Amino acid sequence: MKRREFLKAGGVGLAASAVAAPAIAQSMPEVKWRYATSWPKSLDTLYGGCEFFSKRVAEVTDNRFQIQPFAGGELVPGLQVLDAVANGTVEMGNTALYYYWSKNPAFTFGTALPFGLNTRQHISWLLFGGGQDMLNDLLKEYNCLGIPTGSTGAQMGGWFRKEIKSSEDLKGLKFRVGGFAGTIIAKVGGVPQQIAAGDIYPALEKGTIDAAEWVGPYDDEKLGFVKVAKYYYYPGWWEGTGQGHNVVNLEKWNALPKHYQAAITMASHDTFTWVTGKYDYVNPPALKRLLVAGAILKPFPQEVLETCYNAAGEIYADLSKSNPHFGKMYSSLSAYRSESLAWMQVAELSFDSFMMRMRTRT
Repeated sequence: MKRREFLKAGGVGLAASAVAAPAIAQSMPEVKWRYATSWPKSLDTLYGGCEFFSKRVAEVTDNRFQIQPFAGGELVPGLQVLDAVANGTVEMGNTALYYYWSKNPAFTFGTALPFGLNTRQHISWLLFGGGQDMLNDLLKEYNCLGIPTGSTGAQMGGWFRKEIKSSEDLKGLKFRVGGFAGTIIAKVGGVPQQIAAGDIYPALEKGTIDAAEWVGPYDDEKLGFVKVAKYYYYPGWWEGTGQGHNVVNLEKWNALPKHYQAAITMASHDTFTWVTGKYDYVNPPALKRLLVAGAILKPFPQEVLETCYNAAGEIYADLSKSNPHFGKMYSSLSAYRSESLAWMQVAELSFDSFMMRMRTRT
């Protein structure tokens, strides 16, 4: 039923409809925002999720709230999205919060704590375990508000020019690795490099770096890493999930009508389903294609994983003493992780393990 017909049917009449139109216009103002992202357009799941988000906001506001996404580098460099939102250069952005760990190591909890949580555990902790509230306490210091969007799922360990047979092979290794994980790589003797997505391939091709991780098979295939490094390691212990966030300038957020705020929140949650679901669908065939293209798939040796795990624990203990934000989030996440792993070992692990064993029999 059209609005005019609805008003007539309700006995309101034409006179009431004449005053209803301005009232509706006031409650549904035309708003246009710029939306900086950390992702190149070629990454059609990460950047595509931002396009999906913008479309959903427009749909639920009758196209009166328009949010235009921009790829990394179009408005601001991909690793400066938080800064651009904080200072009001743009109204909002989409990024991985761990890119800003040098501002505060606690930002890593927004994306992934190395040896932390998987995708389901992480979104559960953010939404129900107080994780997002604690992150927003930190983001408030930067004049921002955060809302979780899509997750990549568990990530791969990256592309290496040479085999990694022991933790000794990490020493001196120039490794592009995102966010806070670089502190652990450095502690075990590696040389971490933080490089935006579009710059990784040329650095690996030229030998400026020895290894690089990005996300997983689908995105890694798009970026062409198999052409310049053959050894493809797993798991990406630094990202049991890869949680993205929408970050909004607090002043701009507070100026929005409540239903526009609700539209952003709802569309962010819809985007989580879209991005995470798509990655789970496109990664399996992409891995097969990479193997055909010459990738050599290898697990990190147990000794390497344990060495990095122990180094991470030492770093977390030190930071928990010196950084209140980090200490509070780590205490909360650790307690939840212990309980969650105990439960997942009962149901999820046993089911998944059985189905994986049966895969070759059907």
